[in-house]
Amino acid sequence: MKVGLISDTHGLLRPEALAAMRGCSRIVHAGDIGNREVLQALEAVAPLTVVAGNNDRGPWAEGIPLTATLEVAGARIFVIHDLHELDLDPVREGFAAVVSGHSHKPLVREAAGVLFVNPGSAGPRRFRLPISVGYLHVAPGAGVRAELAELPLRGEAGA
Repeated sequence: MKVGLISDTHGLLRPEALAAMRGCSRIVHAGDIGNREVLQALEAVAPLTVVAGNNDRGPWAEGIPLTATLEVAGARIFVIHDLHELDLDPVREGFAAVVSGHSHKPLVREAAGVLFVNPGSAGPRRFRLPISVGYLHVAPGAGVRAELAELPLRGEAGA
């Protein structure tokens, strides 16, 4: 199964980011969504798991959880916006992967058998960081593999 990972859209769902989610069995948005329209567009592509980021405030964001757990093809995945707020031991809890956002920096690293993935920011460009999304590839009995994808942007300075 291919799980699309997106974060830090801040109200801007670029057509390139939406296109990158097509073909995914599920989508995870790791917070700083920005508005309900972003969620509606992603939900039209695939089942969506979402957590609130530190900028997700107001009536539209009420009820969005701060963390989420999902199981994909037998692999447990934990989702949180800011990895610095992780208050559980993912190894002891049996998670194969932890997905986060917040930093806008794409990252894949493994620690103690747990894959930590930050897809980076798919929304407004911050500093000189890339505009990116990610994917988790999950196969029963084969574990979890992560992939990052920088989005090709047309007509944007510095892209």
